[in-house]
Amino acid sequence: MYSEPFFIPAWVLWTCQVVLGASIVLTMIRVILGPSTPDRLLALDLLASLTMGQAILLVFMSQFISYLDIASAIAVVSFLATVAFSRYLEKQEKPI
Repeated sequence: MYSEPFFIPAWVLWTCQVVLGASIVLTMIRVILGPSTPDRLLALDLLASLTMGQAILLVFMSQFISYLDIASAIAVVSFLATVAFSRYLEKQEKPI
């Protein structure tokens, strides 16, 4: 399923691609080196958001709007994973 042609200059799309790619690399460094578990969880949320941005950018580059389904699925899975992991961390903390 293709959408109506929408013109965005190629240099804008490639610049966005480079910026998102660099952001993903820096976020992965934060996931690996994060000082605490909540920091890593926040970095994983950011990584999911950046991945959604890549999928949406792919829609603009290919004009194939079915990639929006991928972004929606990533959003739902990311939300559920964040809630589940937060509840796990909450139960792990022991009150003094």
